[in-house]
Parts: sequence; C-alpha cells; structure tokens
Amino acid sequence: MKQAIILAGGMGTRLKARLGDLPKPMIPICGRPLLRHQIELAQRHGFDTITLFVCYRPDLIQKELGDGSQWGVRLRYVVEKEPLGTAGAVLAGWEELQESFVVLYGDTFVNLDLTRLTQAHLAAGADATLVLHPNNHPFDSDLVECTSEGWVSTFHNRPHPPGRYYQNLVNAGLYVLNRKALKPFRAWVKEGKPGIIDFGKDVFPELLRNGGRVLGYNTPEYIKDIGTPERYDKVCAEVANGVAERSAYGTPAPAVFLDRDGTLNKEADGLRSIDELELLPTVCEAVQLLNRSGFRVVITTNQPVIAKGFVSEEELHQIHNKLESLLGLEHAFVDRIYHCPHHPDGGFPGERAELKSVCDCRKPAPGMLLKAAKDLDLDLKRSWMVGDTTVDMQCARNAGVRPLLVETGHGGRDGRFPAQPEARFSTLLEAAQFIVEQSISPKTP
Repeated sequence: MKQAIILAGGMGTRLKARLGDLPKPMIPICGRPLLRHQIELAQRHGFDTITLFVCYRPDLIQKELGDGSQWGVRLRYVVEKEPLGTAGAVLAGWEELQESFVVLYGDTFVNLDLTRLTQAHLAAGADATLVLHPNNHPFDSDLVECTSEGWVSTFHNRPHPPGRYYQNLVNAGLYVLNRKALKPFRAWVKEGKPGIIDFGKDVFPELLRNGGRVLGYNTPEYIKDIGTPERYDKVCAEVANGVAERSAYGTPAPAVFLDRDGTLNKEADGLRSIDELELLPTVCEAVQLLNRSGFRVVITTNQPVIAKGFVSEEELHQIHNKLESLLGLEHAFVDRIYHCPHHPDGGFPGERAELKSVCDCRKPAPGMLLKAAKDLDLDLKRSWMVGDTTVDMQCARNAGVRPLLVETGHGGRDGRFPAQPEARFSTLLEAAQFIVEQSISPKTP
C-alpha cells in the first residue's frame, strides 16, 4: 500500500468571501473542489490509501468525498479537535501512519510527478524529502540551503538579515517522510508541547540538528498555494489556461538558457568577488517576462576562475546566491544554475590540477545544456540560448537550441567561433520580448 496524507484542516479566513462556510481545501478550482484534484493526483501515481487530517467542518468534506470508492482508493479521516499545526496533526494521528508516506497541504494546487519524487526519496535513503522550488519573492520567504549533492544543510527563516544572500529555494509544502524518523517527535504531542507544531519551523530543523538525512527535491513543477484571493485567482487562471498541466514532468518544456557574465551582469573579466557582481539594466524585467510566459530559465556559465584557483566553489555559491537575491528583489527567478569549473590550460599560481582538463561541460560543448534538459525535462527543439559571445552561439548550435546574441558584454566581438545568431539585440529584455513573441506566433527561422 502507498499512503498519501492531506492536511485539510484549514478554515480559510482570508478567503471567507469566496468560501462562505466551506473549509479552505474545498474551494473550487475550475469547478471542482481542490481536494478532488489532490486525490486524483495521488490516485494517478498509485496511492491507494489517502488519509485526510480535518478540523474545520469535517462533515462537509466527508459528505463531498465519501469513502474514496469513486476513485478506487481508501479514504480515511482523522478529526482534530483543535488546530495542532502541520506536524502536530500528523504526530497526533501516529497510529494511522505507514512506514513512509507523502504529505500534501490542503491549500496548495499541485501537478507534480509523485512517482519520481518518491523514487528519489528511496534512492537517496533519506529520512525526509522536501519539495523545493525558487519563487519570485525570496526576500519574504523561508529559504532552504542545500549542498551541491542536494542535501538540506540549513534553514533560513524570515526575516532575513540585511546584506545576507541566500539560495532562492523555498519549502513548497510537499514531503516524503519516514515514520521512523518522526518517532522522536512523538513525545512532543504526548507531553503537550505548547502551541502548534510545524514541519518547517520545528520538526525539520530539529531533525537536521540530530543528524537526520533531509533531501531537497528541487523541481520546476507546479505547486502553488491558494491562501489569499490574489493567489487563488492566479492559480485558477493558470489551471484553466493549461500552465499547471504543462509544468509537470512528462511534458517536456521549453527553456531559455542564459549566459551569466555580460548577459545578466556586467562583464568583469573573470568575476572573482561577490562585490563585483552588478546586474545589467532591465535584466530582472526580462527574466520576469520569461517566468510569466512559461519558460524554464536556466543559467549556464563557464567559470574557469575555479580551476585557476582564483575563486572557491563556496565563493562562487555566494556569488550566485547574490544573483538570485537581486533577481528576487524584482520578482524574477531562475530555475537552475549550472557552471563549468574546468580549464584546459595550466600555468596559473594556485591552480587546481584536478580541474585542468578538456571536459564536455565547458561551452561551446553542450554538456551543461544537455544535463539541464535531463534534470528539468526540457524540449531543446523549442528552447533558446541568449549570450554575448560566439562561444554561446556555438554552444547553442551544438545543443540544438536557437541562439540569440545580446550586444552587452562582449557583444559577439570575441570572434572565437563561426556560429552566428538568429538575431541580435541591444539588451536581454529585447531578446526576451522576441522569444515570447515567437512562442505566440512562431515564424520559420
């Protein structure tokens, strides 16, 4: 048996005008209650036992959903007498828990490959797996820091201190959990821990402090909360126009690959310090436009400064944290950043011998784009690359994506490769506008 848990206890105070007397998880999305969408998603991925933790007006939920036989699943209900928090509710219903299970929040609309998620959890041997994604307001979100291998290392709860830059990864509110890993927290409920108990603020940080293996599952798939009228309206619109459906793995998505130096930020001739990073004008507006238009946005950047010994991986990580933070301040985000640390030539003081090699990821080789296509389920034939050098143009041709040149940075004057762009633009914003226009009314190149 496979178990999914849905935390469906919310009242929906901020949505009262839309809900009336309905509990929040019963709000209609395209004519059907949100809970129905979640149950159908779980059923499609083989979950045959679905346990709903309910609190406000459980009678209305049970009347609507019944015993689950209409979906061929078994629905069970655990009624909270009072709100206990996301983790408090699950811990209080301990006897209902299987050895591992998926947890969904009843105020999020989800279209995500739950099979792929659970397989990643099992393959990693994790105690808990958290679905993470970037968002367009990291400055007022609780953020999660991960290692390069994907393990959660730190939680950064808001408010964030000024002048600190964190990775733009947000806890999306969907988990795979092992019952055994939660056993130490059962005492919190038995002993009457004061207040509500939250997964994100209480359980996961404590699990990490105690040596638990917490995996971060970074995905561009669709998962958004409907907690305010504005968010609810946006989700309804995106479900209606197919954005939510197209975002799931299994439906390859178009991407826009962006070079970093000279395209997003000012060219610094081998940027070595976080203080040197300065975004070019209008790039935030350009990335935001691509976000809104359904493209996955991926940065691919050669960083030979690592092989040369000028910058460490941690220093590069901090530079990219600043880049993501600056984009987030203008409500823009990138889905992933890939970098190549290699450089084939020697002769630099402090260089790292293990990174002195000819690789398949250093542009113009297409390795970073091909890895992104595998990781993010991308359709390269419908994808674009925007950069400021002939290296970027050749890389695009090698990967089978459409190249565009911006006249910022080197502006194509490097002359290293013969590949030509399909078009040239003064700024990234102009290139983004062209890409969006082509996606609406495609023309033969």
